[in-house]
Amino acid sequence: MDVAIAGGHGKIALRLAEQLSRQGHRVRALIRNPEHADDVATTGAIPVILDLEQASVDELAEAIAGSDAAVFAAGAGPGSGTARKYTVDRDGSILLADAAQRAGVRRFVQISAMGTGEPPAPGRDEVWKAYLEAKTQAEDDLRSRDLDWTILRPGRLVDSAPAGSVTLSTERVGRDSIARADVAAVIAALLPAANTVHTTLELVEGATPIADAVAGIVS
Repeated sequence: MDVAIAGGHGKIALRLAEQLSRQGHRVRALIRNPEHADDVATTGAIPVILDLEQASVDELAEAIAGSDAAVFAAGAGPGSGTARKYTVDRDGSILLADAAQRAGVRRFVQISAMGTGEPPAPGRDEVWKAYLEAKTQAEDDLRSRDLDWTILRPGRLVDSAPAGSVTLSTERVGRDSIARADVAAVIAALLPAANTVHTTLELVEGATPIADAVAGIVS
């Protein structure tokens, strides 16, 4: 496959690029900061300099043209304010979906967040509320599109060693943790999995091997 990853210098994205490259796939990693190009190249991916907050849909469509799949792995990140939750986590996903449709890239995997679509827990601050609202609006937009989309909501992200086994479900699951490397492995398995098209999936650590967990999803 030829896979384009938006947010290509993120922790999940770098792991995903490395796994896909190792499997023989061609990966284009979209990054905002040219100084991150060497980190991306080390994974085997091709760095593409493009700022999702500044690029036009035509520029992004050109950058991903010829891809078999697009992965939205971008995020404003810790320390960003409410405004960038919307300009990156929501608008960036919408822009990538627009570009995918324009470029004829049908497969689209969106990394969302657990808790999306629900009211925020009492006591959470305005930035967290904006984050969940932005993710919810991005999910709603993607579901409305004629794309082969899958939405993935991982639990609390940790940098522990990959377990290779998970809980992956179309139903709500407990708010447990999940290693970033396992999230990347699940995305790599989702990309060619037609049975996961038009599903919203929750992901935490678990006892089911990743290949079996993906194969067991019913759209």
